[in-house]
Amino acid sequence: MLKELRPAIVMMVLFTVLTGLAYPLAMTGLAQLAFPRQAKGSLIEKDGKVIGSELIGQNFEKPGYFHGRPSATTDVDPKDPTKTVPAPYNAANSGGSNAGPTSKALAERVQGDIEKLRAENPNAPIPIDLVTTSASGLDPDISPEAALFQVPRVARERGLPEQRLRELVANQTEGRFLGVIGEPRVNVLRLNMALDALVGR
Repeated sequence: MLKELRPAIVMMVLFTVLTGLAYPLAMTGLAQLAFPRQAKGSLIEKDGKVIGSELIGQNFEKPGYFHGRPSATTDVDPKDPTKTVPAPYNAANSGGSNAGPTSKALAERVQGDIEKLRAENPNAPIPIDLVTTSASGLDPDISPEAALFQVPRVARERGLPEQRLRELVANQTEGRFLGVIGEPRVNVLRLNMALDALVGR
């Protein structure tokens, strides 16, 4: 019986070492060599201090900042560990709400967001990414249209001309990868950093 089991055990150990240790270590080493910044999380620093990542959104709530997409991520309720509470952009619990089109809570949340955005900028169509969450809940980017929609509010709060902020959004807009893949986008953290630099914060 041992004669029949030995090849299976040897193969299991061999492939565990190859696919569980050697391959991940080799890929990590190659990534560190070829893309060192990305392999370390695409971290963004300000004054020598890490303030975020290009890959994970942040919850900007103040009206003087550009806001990202809504996030449906949650975390454990500190008052009751059997429940969860909203925790936008919680990288430890990436995911969407899993609410479907018949969900009353989803419809009410979207309607509330639409009303708030209409009050903020009544003359412009509302970009869809300002009222819908991404599948990960961590999306760091918004469309250029979503950034431009917010210009009047940010200009009003910061006391800046709207045209200057439109130029800022245009400067921060990234095009399609290789000119064909994906859509133009604006990284919200980088946009807000550029905004702070503009007003000397």
